Amino acid sequence: MLKDLEEKFKLYCESANLEVNNNQINVIKKLQDYFNENFTSSLLKIFKKKSKKKAFYLHGGVGVGKTMILNFFFDLINQDKKRLHFNEFMLEFHEFVHSRKNKDQENIVSIFAKNLRSKLSLIYFDEFQVTNIVDAMILGKLFEEIFKEDIKIILTSNINISDLYKDGLQRDQFLPFIEIMRENAINHELKIEDDYRKSKENQKQRFFFPLNQETNFKINKFYRIITKEKKNSPRILNIKGRDFIIKNFYEGSSRFYFDELCDNNLGAEDYLEIVKNLKFMIIEKIPQFNDINSNQQQRFITLIDIIYDKNLPIAVTASQDVSKFTSSRSLQEPFKRTVSRLYQLTSMKYNL
Repeated sequence: MLKDLEEKFKLYCESANLEVNNNQINVIKKLQDYFNENFTSSLLKIFKKKSKKKAFYLHGGVGVGKTMILNFFFDLINQDKKRLHFNEFMLEFHEFVHSRKNKDQENIVSIFAKNLRSKLSLIYFDEFQVTNIVDAMILGKLFEEIFKEDIKIILTSNINISDLYKDGLQRDQFLPFIEIMRENAINHELKIEDDYRKSKENQKQRFFFPLNQETNFKINKFYRIITKEKKNSPRILNIKGRDFIIKNFYEGSSRFYFDELCDNNLGAEDYLEIVKNLKFMIIEKIPQFNDINSNQQQRFITLIDIIYDKNLPIAVTASQDVSKFTSSRSLQEPFKRTVSRLYQLTSMKYNL
């Protein structure tokens, strides 16, 4: 049984030299209640009312510490568990459906959930968001079956449950998912004024701007240093019958132009495969974003989410400082997370 979660959290923050505030402590107290309701022995539950809250949904602005808190909680849970990027999870689901296309399709979602339960009792989705209409239409039924199997889910997001997939195509077909989450999830907002990832202790180191001759010189020099005495062996990735060539591949270090990654018809499964092969990544010539290139911006958001989820350090070049990025109107909220993650990804330590 997990006891004294608040005390453990304070000791964790002290050892990591992190500030503790009352808003974060309130989340920890709610997580303690969530744990007691869902992960204690059946004997103890005799004296408790049955909880319907099988999910813990923590939302708030970028850099408030959502991921840090749920990472801390997740690491302490002694269960069959898995931390997944949501895009990765949905790819697994679609592949499961595809592999059984000639079998019982009517109950395929239920079969998937039962198969999931045989392996897991807890799933952690960090930075949950829904942008794909295909996913939006199936999520209600999918999560309904997952909760029927008594699988617990913890999630972080920048967006309140009621605002998920806002203004998305055919959103009426997504509303059942919102109702299911309202019924099954503890929904809590974490508010903190400062983005800890932008503190003086965590300033960006590998974000080069503007796009000019001097910046080009700096990124070339940096790339020569990290690839010194390494051999370039271009790698061909076959992703569901499609070839993607990593032209500059120096024993896990590579560099790409933004257009290569985000101006072509690539998606989460492509980015997952690319990132899986890398130890360090350079992305050059990231543009400003607006309503005209919103498709490219959406791909960039997905790419950065996957890079962050896989802890891949990066260096980038852009036309302006990271704090000066503009956005298309439809992606303003999720892009705040992307900008914040760029601070962290371009300053995290790396070993090559």
